[in-house]
Amino acid sequence: MKPYGLLGEKLGHSFSPLIHSRFGDYEYRLFPTPKEELEAFLKSGSFGNLNVTMPYKKDVIPYCKELSPLAKRIGSVNTIKVKEDGLYGFNTDYYGFCYMLSVGNISVKSEKCAVIGSGGVSSTVCTALEDLGAAQITVVAKALNTPAYIDTISDHTIVVNTSPVGMYPKNGRSAVDLAQFKELKGVADLIFNPLKTAFMLQAEALGVPCVGGLPMLVAQAKRAAEIFEDKVIDDALVEPVHKEIHDLCETICLIGMPGSGKSTLGQMLAEALGKTFVDTDALIVEMAGKTIPEIFAEDGEDAFRSLETKALAEATAKSGCVVATGGGVVKRGENHPLLKQNGRVILVERALEALSTGGRPLSSSREALEKLYEERQPLYSALADIVVANNKTPEEALTELLRKLN
Repeated sequence: MKPYGLLGEKLGHSFSPLIHSRFGDYEYRLFPTPKEELEAFLKSGSFGNLNVTMPYKKDVIPYCKELSPLAKRIGSVNTIKVKEDGLYGFNTDYYGFCYMLSVGNISVKSEKCAVIGSGGVSSTVCTALEDLGAAQITVVAKALNTPAYIDTISDHTIVVNTSPVGMYPKNGRSAVDLAQFKELKGVADLIFNPLKTAFMLQAEALGVPCVGGLPMLVAQAKRAAEIFEDKVIDDALVEPVHKEIHDLCETICLIGMPGSGKSTLGQMLAEALGKTFVDTDALIVEMAGKTIPEIFAEDGEDAFRSLETKALAEATAKSGCVVATGGGVVKRGENHPLLKQNGRVILVERALEALSTGGRPLSSSREALEKLYEERQPLYSALADIVVANNKTPEEALTELLRKLN
């Protein structure tokens, strides 16, 4: 049997092979294909069934013998079934997007919806919103995406980002300022890397229900597998696969006072979860070419904090890591979304009298340590998703942390 796979221009790392292995018994590969080679590939007959990603969801249509009614209506194909007489095009993104909204508990019925982006998946989203009973759908193409134009649609209650703005490795950018929408009821972002874009983090800060693109990725793959193998797959299988991929992607950040044991616990946690361990202090030393006390002595705290932000951005942009941070990382507001963008934040607590002070520029005395604690504890508490005590052995703290993570 010829291998199935994912067709796109630049694919990089993809979870599609793993996801499809959970829904079907077939070989699944990645087929990165430059635009000038697309026609030759589609005519080669060297592949089995395909999923199609950007920028080819419209480009593959002329090569299909027939489109499903839904794909024809949308004008976008992300799934191709190979039959003896040719290629047949389907759209499973529609199913994935509807599932995504249901996971996020976002109802669009009778709502005004703004769709950011006009690429291949935008038409799919608009069709789904129409079928789900949206009262109005406004597509905001790149040329229209200005604060002045957004003000004209500020009464829209649902905002969906279909653009690549904020996608890894360009984390931290947002497709639109959600604060301009005065009556928001729901936000959806089709991006799944990072798990939470700046767009989603702003929605959370505004207290608006939001959902990222990972459930859509898994659900559309399940529907594609049904088409590939002419079978029905229980919808109940989508959630455990979604959780499996989410857990693999999640980056866990440890915060807490200097000397609380973040590095030791972080290394143990990374090993237990099969993740990469990153220590931001080690990254800072590597960047500066000198020790942290030397940075403070020679360049000052502001220079150190700037390096810390740079190191944190590098560490947390990647998925699937455990990141131990410095005690003062919470002091800069710009660091807060970096901590949150790919997973959960763990506060490691240790009794104040048990914290070490040696070799630490800002906590070299007990009085200085107490002052730091009073200043930082509210920030730690506000950012933490989970709190774990580390007052006994690291093994006991790890056991408690794993229990809370699960």
